[in-house]
Amino acid sequence: MTAPRKIAVLLGGRSAEREVSLVSGRACAEALRAEGFDCTEIDAQGDVAAELSRANPDVAFNALHGRWGEDGCVQGLLELMRIPYTHSGVLASALAMHKQRAKEVFRAEGLPVVGSVVVDRREAGTRHVMEPPYVVKPVNEGSSVGVFIIRKGDNRPPGELGSDTWALGDQVMVEEFVPGRELTVAVMGDRPLAVTEIVSKTSFYDYEAKYAEGGSKHILPAPISEDVSRDAMSIAVRAHRVLGCRGVSRADFRFDDKRRRVVLLEVNTQPGMTPTSLVPEQARHVGKNFRELVRWIVEDASCDR
Repeated sequence: MTAPRKIAVLLGGRSAEREVSLVSGRACAEALRAEGFDCTEIDAQGDVAAELSRANPDVAFNALHGRWGEDGCVQGLLELMRIPYTHSGVLASALAMHKQRAKEVFRAEGLPVVGSVVVDRREAGTRHVMEPPYVVKPVNEGSSVGVFIIRKGDNRPPGELGSDTWALGDQVMVEEFVPGRELTVAVMGDRPLAVTEIVSKTSFYDYEAKYAEGGSKHILPAPISEDVSRDAMSIAVRAHRVLGCRGVSRADFRFDDKRRRVVLLEVNTQPGMTPTSLVPEQARHVGKNFRELVRWIVEDASCDR
């Protein structure tokens, strides 16, 4: 592919993470313009194919989060239109977005994960489907949307799971709760960048903690031993590779201090690129500023990912 000049940034969309995607996409578009690219922003709510045809970009920069933008759907459209695009392809995106399917792939690779089951949300809302403590989360959402921690001694699961207003899919994943610290590792290409510890101001690292100003504290590098840091970075790269990820991804972990174990929770194929996001922080830590990061992502774009 010749050097790209016209970039279409896909942002917004229709998922539960729309507002975060708008912030991510606008920040990336601003950085790309500062790098000299001709940049068009496309809010992926309507006829995305028609808008892409009108824009006729050299590259689509995928800044969408959540369903339709992160689960292989828009990637399939871009493949059909033969528009080179950023981040992971159809299969890797679909696998990573479905938490249980991704966990099955990780387990087959020998990566450290905990037990889990997929059940109907109404069942999870009426009885304990495993012994507390455990975590309930939508099987195919990101940004900790719709996540509940059921602690030991809780009499019942959250009633919201059975509500008619629930709009996050009928299947939820119930998994063992891992006590300890939140760690995350960005992978850029095949290179792990760093390990960040996330200290949340809320009860856990939920949507508010991720995106609200002051919702969490990022400690970079994480105050952990070299062995634990090396393990987390190695697992992140292996998870990136076994899913078939491309470009930038981010692996999230729990580190159980008492049992000295690192547990892989999930891989994000479309990591946030907001002012409080983790990947830009880790890129800066290894000497790559935000503009250089988004330029690298664009220059890495391709079809057949």
